[in-house]
Amino acid sequence: MNHPHVSYPLAPDTPVSHLPFSPVVKVGDLILVSGQASVDATGKIITDTFEGEFRRSLENVKRILQAAGLALADVVQVRSYVDNPKDLAEYNRLYREYFSEPYPARATIVNCLGGALKYEIEVIAWRGNGS
Repeated sequence: MNHPHVSYPLAPDTPVSHLPFSPVVKVGDLILVSGQASVDATGKIITDTFEGEFRRSLENVKRILQAAGLALADVVQVRSYVDNPKDLAEYNRLYREYFSEPYPARATIVNCLGGALKYEIEVIAWRGNGS
């Protein structure tokens, strides 16, 4: 896409995927981060506890936002995918470590990842939110 207000601010350590999508797209003051999961820099899935996968996923989001000059405090919307409903209480506990009031808008989908992953997150951040 060649549009003067659209760019793809990738850092060298942004996890790559072999699937056809961009990890991040900047459109004006909005940063749209594609689903991030418990993967290493090569895109290899790192199986872990729910907490381990959650933290790895959030660290991937933080790296991507940092490359765009933003932080988690700039996130205005979150979509989370939690494979097992039994992990929802832990999800909410961990979520509060990374996001604070006023919380971003949020949707949480469960029973959705097919067992390969325990957690995935995508976010929208806004440059005018304080950075």
